[in-house]
Amino acid sequence: MKKIIFITALLLLSASSMAEEPFWLGADISGTTELEARGVQLRNAQGEERENTALMKELGLNAVRYRVWVNPKDGLCSKEDVLKMALRAKALGMAIMIDFHYSDWWADPAKQNIPEAWKGMSYKQMCKALAKHTKETLQLLKDNGVDVKWVQVGNETTDGFLWDVGRASTNMKQYAGLTKAGYNAVKKVYEDAAVIVHVDCGCDIKRYNFIFDGLKKYGTKWDMIGMSVYPYWDQDTGLETDWQGTVRDFAYNIRVLGRKYNCPLMVVETGVEAKKPVEGKVIMKAIIDASKNRTDGFCKGVFYWAPEAEGHYPLGAFQNHRPTAIMEAFTEASE
Repeated sequence: MKKIIFITALLLLSASSMAEEPFWLGADISGTTELEARGVQLRNAQGEERENTALMKELGLNAVRYRVWVNPKDGLCSKEDVLKMALRAKALGMAIMIDFHYSDWWADPAKQNIPEAWKGMSYKQMCKALAKHTKETLQLLKDNGVDVKWVQVGNETTDGFLWDVGRASTNMKQYAGLTKAGYNAVKKVYEDAAVIVHVDCGCDIKRYNFIFDGLKKYGTKWDMIGMSVYPYWDQDTGLETDWQGTVRDFAYNIRVLGRKYNCPLMVVETGVEAKKPVEGKVIMKAIIDASKNRTDGFCKGVFYWAPEAEGHYPLGAFQNHRPTAIMEAFTEASE
């Protein structure tokens, strides 16, 4: 009997340890193949040549995020292109997040354009097209041995997506229905993947209450709330007067939202000003620390958006194709 009890205790201890996940430190590196197509060579801080995924791993990251466009003109961020990048992450043992934009190009709070091939569809037809695209993309990954841990159904859907069919402010019911179609499609391929609904401006809880109260009203499920946290844009738009305000408010909002909706959250996008790397490192350390230690366990990770981006985008984390001190915040957090 004692032997049986001992073995049972060991099994329970093993199951408990297996259930414990690391705090996820990630980056959206969807631009990797575009950089390669342009002949850009990334290097680590010591000047040694590195492929982008391997460089992220070297910097201490344990997860990556890839966006998917429906029919991109240049093929970049198509499902085939995403598979190419995801296989690299798989080989390095990194967890993978897939971010469906449900557009042929960028989708964000300012634009949620219907893919060209879906224009003119009825709401019901669009639900079917969205589900088909979601399932086909994920099935391609699964057929090639790629495990997907998280899936975003839409990108920064602060006012829904697929405008005007799924614009939340004018037709919350259809936005909820389209989201439900995506949720169900994900589960048909990756039953255990966490489905994320993603909203911008983590410092502004009103946006989250609007979207998630609406989804709840119409019986739409989600597994995790995705949040964008950008002190730079919060100050630019007047939502905050300093970066400390963003850090204080997003951490508070995660605690409130986690309890209200009884689900985990993730900072799926963040970034700081690349031309101020010393200050940027301080801010990123504060964002990571707040996510880990000031959210009552509701926040499960932090993803930097396009750290390798330079020139055209102010919130990357590289200079001269090498990581700046900003990325040291991730390296130090991983130790």
